[in-house]
Amino acid sequence: MPAFKSIAAAGVAGKTVLLRADLNVPMKDGQVTDATRIERLVPTIKDLAARGAKVVVLSHFDRPKGKRVPSMSLAPLAPVLGRLLGVDVAFADDCIGPAAKAVVDALKPGQVALLENLRYHAAEEANDADFSRDLAALGDLYVNDAFSAAHRAHASTEGIAHLLPAYAGLQMQAELEALTAALEHPKKPVMAIVGGAKISTKLDVLNHLTGKVDMLVIGGGMANTFLNAQGIDVGKSLCERDLADSAREILKAAKTNGCEILLPTDAVVADAFKAGAASAVCDIHAVPADKMILDIGPASVKALEAKLATCRTLLWNGPLGAFEIQPFDKATMAIARKAAALTASGSLVSVAGGGDTVAALNAAGVADKLTYVSTAGGAFLEWMEGKELPGVKALG
Repeated sequence: MPAFKSIAAAGVAGKTVLLRADLNVPMKDGQVTDATRIERLVPTIKDLAARGAKVVVLSHFDRPKGKRVPSMSLAPLAPVLGRLLGVDVAFADDCIGPAAKAVVDALKPGQVALLENLRYHAAEEANDADFSRDLAALGDLYVNDAFSAAHRAHASTEGIAHLLPAYAGLQMQAELEALTAALEHPKKPVMAIVGGAKISTKLDVLNHLTGKVDMLVIGGGMANTFLNAQGIDVGKSLCERDLADSAREILKAAKTNGCEILLPTDAVVADAFKAGAASAVCDIHAVPADKMILDIGPASVKALEAKLATCRTLLWNGPLGAFEIQPFDKATMAIARKAAALTASGSLVSVAGGGDTVAALNAAGVADKLTYVSTAGGAFLEWMEGKELPGVKALG
């Protein structure tokens, strides 16, 4: 596990704590549609406030590219955060300078403020030293509780951590402990499920995992590329035929490392990816030329459930099929519920992450029944690739 100091070790009474959060939440018509990331921030804020800290929340929102874009303001999130905390949250219309300083200076111990979008300043993403100093000047301590932004070396995730005593928030700590338990020091056997549309975005992940896990399940459109690489006709399914050599290299590495690759033996096929499309189940060697694979079939699901029951650790990123539209969600839902049941029985440590994965687990009604579900996307993937995350390293 990367070295870091927990906020439990920090003396925060009377101190101004700069708390890096990730409030980059989905919104529609000015309303938050999924408050998960905000909800997960609440325990850290409550802990700091209860111990007499003045809590100043820093976050980015969307990609304003160094300009003030009204639709990307964090102002609408201050009352949302306040409702979840049960207190008023002050708001500053900038994250540095006089406007920010005035709001921060007015805070009393136990109070909370939210500063405007960090990315209104191009210097944030450039990890500019002066901008880091301007941020640091507002506080006494720095706490990072935004694992989902830890793969970026920005001023608020990396630069500032070298200027103030730096700590991991409760959510960051939980994330690091869960990920370490799942991949660095797991209970064996370990299964990884990696799904999604294209292997081009996950080549590094797949290569890294072949040397780390006992079983690697490849699902979604990615599986088609592997099937094609083995000479199996996948009809008009999504398939990166130009990556056949890369797929074969991964299969070769897995064999060398003693990692069992699990691909579907049957599939659910249809004419098109749309609601109400007529579907059928066929053997993976008998996919009609005019059909596309949109989910793994029932025999593959049963085999996968049986394999999963033999495992002690599960790491999951990406759905097994086109889960957004029924009936192509069946395999993902079935494995999600099986993972939840095994976790509840105490036989499985289950860690999942990535936007589509979280959405699928929510759809299956089991997002709160796995050992840990990460809301991080890019950071979760880069961690799965074995990369060092700048925002985590800076806490060491």
